[in-house]
Order: sequence, then C-alpha cells, then structure tokens
Amino acid sequence: MLLRALPLLRQQLADLAVLLVGGGPEEDNLRKMAPDSGVGDNVVFAGRVAHEEMQRYYDLADLFVFPRVSMRLTELVTPLKPLEAMAQERIVVASSVGGHRELIRDRETGYLFPPDEPGRLAEGVLAALADRPSWPRIRARAVEFIDTERSWTHSVARYADVYARVLRR
Repeated sequence: MLLRALPLLRQQLADLAVLLVGGGPEEDNLRKMAPDSGVGDNVVFAGRVAHEEMQRYYDLADLFVFPRVSMRLTELVTPLKPLEAMAQERIVVASSVGGHRELIRDRETGYLFPPDEPGRLAEGVLAALADRPSWPRIRARAVEFIDTERSWTHSVARYADVYARVLRR
C-alpha cells in the first residue's frame, strides 16, 4: 500500500524516500514493485535487522507509516510495532483499522487515515507532515498513553482480578 502511495506522495514532495525494515514472504515482490512503479530510487530495503540495531533505524525516520488493509485480523489484533514507535517518541501514521484505533487517537497520539486506498494513505502522510508544529504535543501524549494505558505494569494489573478468580476455584 505504501509503495502504491509513493508516486502520489512524490508529486508533492520530490525528495521523499521510504525505508522498509524487515523481511518476509512478500519482500521479493516489494523489491520488484518499487522499480516497476517508478520509485525504485526512493525506496531503501534494509531487510531483516537485528534487534540491537533497530535504534539506528528509528533515528533515521521522520514518520512511521503502518498501512493495514481492513480485514478481520487487522480489526481485532492490536499490532506492537506502532506501540514501539510511539514509545520511541516517533510520529505514527496508520490506517484506521481496529487494532490501530486502540492505540492511536487521530491528531492526539498519532495520525489515522482510511484504510485500503493508496490515495488516502498519501493524504494522511501529507497531513501529518504539514502538522509538524503539533508533533511535540503528539509525541508527549503518545508516551503518556503508553505510560498510563499500555505499560507492562498497567497491562499485567488488568489480569490480576482474572487470575485471582481462577485461582479461587
């Protein structure tokens, strides 16, 4: 989805580049898709990266874009990668599917765009880039959200009553 949106984004921002970190079964297809779309020079494929090297990649990006298509899985499962980026005080732009909406409040803790359409993804990224003056506030709110709602302490505490009831049986 991001690679399909990149030509639209480059119409507005000629120097925009995408860094894709990670690998998987679609990596070869994506590597072929970039030059076929005319954006091969604007996409860097880092491949799989060791965990201890990830901070280096976090430091390279202005935005972290998480495009998910709307399907049962993405509506029900909360992904960890956006949460990790938010904890690193990074700006997150993500498709508005259930799992992302659990983490991101649009223009409060990140940015959301309608799923499934490269044009809407491009609009979401451009809107986030145009809103740079709000980034310090959004970063602070994202970290606050993680500290109060998604920290390990808070997450584990939610299960204490459940385990207590089970153990009493």
